[in-house]
Amino acid sequence: MSSGHLTIDLGALAANWRALDARTGCETAAVVKADGYGLGAARVARALADAGARRFFVAVAEEGAAVRAALGPGVMIGVFSGHMDGDSDLIRDNDLTPMLNSVDQMLRHVEALPDRRFGIQLDSGMNRLGMEPAEWAALRDVALRQKPVLIMSHLACADEPEHEMNAQQLQSFIEMTADLNVPRSLSATGGILLGKKYHFDLTRPGIGLYGGLPFDRAAKVARLDVPVIQVRDAEVGETAGYGNTWTATRPSRLATVAAGYADGILRAMGPKVSLYHGDKPCPVAGRISMDLIIVDVTDLEQDPPYLTLLGPHQGVDDLADAAGTIGYEILTSLGARYSRSYRA
Repeated sequence: MSSGHLTIDLGALAANWRALDARTGCETAAVVKADGYGLGAARVARALADAGARRFFVAVAEEGAAVRAALGPGVMIGVFSGHMDGDSDLIRDNDLTPMLNSVDQMLRHVEALPDRRFGIQLDSGMNRLGMEPAEWAALRDVALRQKPVLIMSHLACADEPEHEMNAQQLQSFIEMTADLNVPRSLSATGGILLGKKYHFDLTRPGIGLYGGLPFDRAAKVARLDVPVIQVRDAEVGETAGYGNTWTATRPSRLATVAAGYADGILRAMGPKVSLYHGDKPCPVAGRISMDLIIVDVTDLEQDPPYLTLLGPHQGVDDLADAAGTIGYEILTSLGARYSRSYRA
């Protein structure tokens, strides 16, 4: 192993989907954008389809084409960015379902692909994507005559169950979709956990499938092992790494591993994170650099061939906390230099 090795547990992924699906009384889709949250959209989507998912969501049409190539016909692939300029061929050729976000997108879709299905995204208060209430009120009757297959919105604060924004958005969504005979969707992972009144006809879990919060019962899906290149001794008073930020306070044994911030191991996490050898934590010594990390392995009985960054003792949200970010960024930043393997 000359570079880090990422192991993706597809069985854990499928178990997470089933666990979230069991919390709802409606259909459960799967979000596989950003290359399956960095874990490989093709393998991830096939595992989720095998588990029972029949609707998938991506961010842009190009991602949708890749998922269609992996899954073949028979499932819906929704595109959150809607029908962008230049997307018509991709949408038609790959049977994608754009979630239209504006009057302009509605016109583009109806003119270019009048016989192709679409959904509609409404802005219930996040001010990011979707038609605002006034725009929707003006377009609603015309849009409904085109027979959308789904009307959706997105919660801004679902990972904070007590946040007042959740109830505000729920009420806004209900008001904008009252008396419609069209399937509705409001919730991703956090919304599923808020309870059934947020579920409507379809939920769209993303991060919870991949082992991240706010689904605190999720099985861990990703494991990252990084090889040790070299091990050396450091005497009391010697320093290590850029900026001399680590100084040996005892005779120490230092391992240099083949990974760094070019591989998605964020520089900011260095002072608060450890790598593991079995159950034993080994703290980072000094700054994380582009391709290398120095790790204090003094307390190990023997020099390790590799150390584990992501695994049973440390998940994506632990790394995120150490870096002052969120698990989404950790997963989607995992580098292309890692070799990968999948297990069922």
